[in-house]
Amino acid sequence: MAGTRGARPAVSAAGARPSKRPPEPEEPSLLCSPTPSLEDGSGSVLSDSEESVFSGLEDSGSDSSEESSESEDGASSGESHGGLEKTSGQQVQATGTPSLRTEAPTVRGDEYAEDSSDEEDVRNTVGNVPLEWYADFPHVGYDLDGKRIYKPVRTRDELDQFLDKMEDPDYWRTVQDRMTGHDVRLTDEQVALVRRLQRGQFGDVSFDPYEPSVDFFSGEIMIHPVTNRPADKRSFIPSLVEKEKVSRMVHAIKMGWIQPRRPRDPTPHFYDLWAQENPNAVLGRHKMHVPAPKLALPGHAESYNPPPEYLLSEEERLAWEQQEPDERKVGFLPRRFPSLRAVPAYGRFVHERFERCLDLYLCPRQRKMRVNVDPEDLIPKLPRPRDLQPFPTCQALVYRGHSDLVRCLSVSPGGQWLASGSDDGSVRLWEVATARCMRTMPVGGVVKSVAWNPHPTICLVAVAVEDTVLLLNPGLGDQLAMGNTDQLLAAFTAPEEPALQPARWLEASQEERQGGLRLRICHGKPVTQVTWHGRGDYMAVVLAAQGHTQVLIHQLSRRRSQSPFRRSHGQVQRVAFHPVRPFLLVASQRSIRLYHLLRQELTKKLMPNCKWVSSLAVHPAGDNLICGSYDSKLVWFDLDLSTKPYRVLRHHKKALRAVAFHPRYPLFASGSDDGSVIVCHGMVYNDLLQNPLLVPVKVLRGHTLTHDLGVLDVAFHPTQPWVFSSGADGTVRLFT
Repeated sequence: MAGTRGARPAVSAAGARPSKRPPEPEEPSLLCSPTPSLEDGSGSVLSDSEESVFSGLEDSGSDSSEESSESEDGASSGESHGGLEKTSGQQVQATGTPSLRTEAPTVRGDEYAEDSSDEEDVRNTVGNVPLEWYADFPHVGYDLDGKRIYKPVRTRDELDQFLDKMEDPDYWRTVQDRMTGHDVRLTDEQVALVRRLQRGQFGDVSFDPYEPSVDFFSGEIMIHPVTNRPADKRSFIPSLVEKEKVSRMVHAIKMGWIQPRRPRDPTPHFYDLWAQENPNAVLGRHKMHVPAPKLALPGHAESYNPPPEYLLSEEERLAWEQQEPDERKVGFLPRRFPSLRAVPAYGRFVHERFERCLDLYLCPRQRKMRVNVDPEDLIPKLPRPRDLQPFPTCQALVYRGHSDLVRCLSVSPGGQWLASGSDDGSVRLWEVATARCMRTMPVGGVVKSVAWNPHPTICLVAVAVEDTVLLLNPGLGDQLAMGNTDQLLAAFTAPEEPALQPARWLEASQEERQGGLRLRICHGKPVTQVTWHGRGDYMAVVLAAQGHTQVLIHQLSRRRSQSPFRRSHGQVQRVAFHPVRPFLLVASQRSIRLYHLLRQELTKKLMPNCKWVSSLAVHPAGDNLICGSYDSKLVWFDLDLSTKPYRVLRHHKKALRAVAFHPRYPLFASGSDDGSVIVCHGMVYNDLLQNPLLVPVKVLRGHTLTHDLGVLDVAFHPTQPWVFSSGADGTVRLFT
């Protein structure tokens, strides 16, 4: 037995699994022993061992000491090869062979094919750890020796999978083991189990869900009790808790807190659904009850003998029959009968009763809370106009002399002179204080626009006549300013190679210079507006043409002209320079576009929601602008707030022709075809969080309507709170 105890661990180690830890080397005396032969006399022993293994029985004949020595050496006794080699090792020692074999020649096949252990051999020892934790790692777990189990390399694309599906007959029964990552082919028993579970059947084939049930407790009364346990003491002693509850209920009944239930009245209770609004009625006690609308009382037209004015004539009867039922004032034709006995039955009686019933229960009704508000409280609290003075209140002077309507006017930068252009083909220069005409300059055509140069040291007036812009030196005021203007114009030297320009600059002849003309800028299209930049060197011109050349910008010092736009965005009505920043505002019929002249890009597009924009003016601070339209709207824009209008004023009855801001006072004015000039107080605050205050303060009248035209242009005095207006009656009026 001693030899047997020493030999069994070596033989068992030789037959161990490949995935286990390699065996430790034995003593040198064992390793140098010759290898015994297993053929002589051990065939029957091997067959018995194999029979015991494949019949599901293990070698359990060894004593406890042998099992303990096997567990110390770390070999598994549950595998078929291990049991086979143990038995053969004992047989070899029993036959008295003097030496042991060092290594058994075993064929490495499927080492789990002959597993006889009761517990399933799980190679991946990762436990119940979620396998999603190994999604970013190359391995999927660890084996019994702590070595990583690597995922199989999957380089097969969808085409390879499709070919496997077509060629491999077992493709449909192949699944992937998530614990190891390998593909596993299901056996017939496993496939049958899956199909039974899919059909909602039990997994075990031998289980019968419909076998007869065993009645453990019969319905017959037994003689002997199931238990012979004596009853508790509490089962026959009165409960103190129940006694306390009963005493509380008795006390509540005495105090009247608990009332006995009254027997219900078996007679049914009816009430009028649409009863009168009686507060004592059943429905009157509901706070949200809305009474039904009452029918209108019959009138004279419904009488059997109506007055003759209620009877329809033949034309009225035909018109009544052609109308839609909803459009008729009355739903019947009034008729006259000699007596009440001759009145026939009403043909629409049932129909009208049915519609009345529909109205009673289908018509939605809601309670509208009437709010008693004083109408004066709804008017916004605005300051009184006399607190907003100064502003023009009355007509002071009338400038007469033009024989036709005065389309445009402009005030000199100093406020001493006034220029006006008329359809009579002349430009008149007036002294503001005395209404005296200082000079009349015939220009030979209808004057569409007049603009005085805003620079105080330059004495120039730009006049738009047909397709030409005339630059006039009026010859009024400071002689030094007039001399500087002529020197500035004479200092220009023409380049050797003149550039191609959209306009031609022509010098005036000697005879024209005596009449005040200095330069003539010729365009190919009619000019509708001319306006100066604040520094007096640039001016913008609007042409009545189609395409991108509707707006031209001229530079006076270098006598250059340029077209700033490449494409057109509609018919241009007005242009204006920004007073502070390098912006150009272009007003078309439906929108106002703000262009950055240095970056040469569109900065903002304002939508005034008007049908046709007629005029444009920019606040001296530059953050607000107003525009007038032919549909009698005045729109105020806050450029920092939104591209939508801040306020729309509809004070005029007819089309607006002109709007203007005062350069110093918080005033703006608008002139309309109704012959009035409305002056408004428009205070713009430095605080960006405070909105502008707009208050209409005065309506100025004085112009008479001529050919349905009223006020054509308005302009403020540069220093005083005065406003000038020109009208279709051929006059210019000053309001102070």
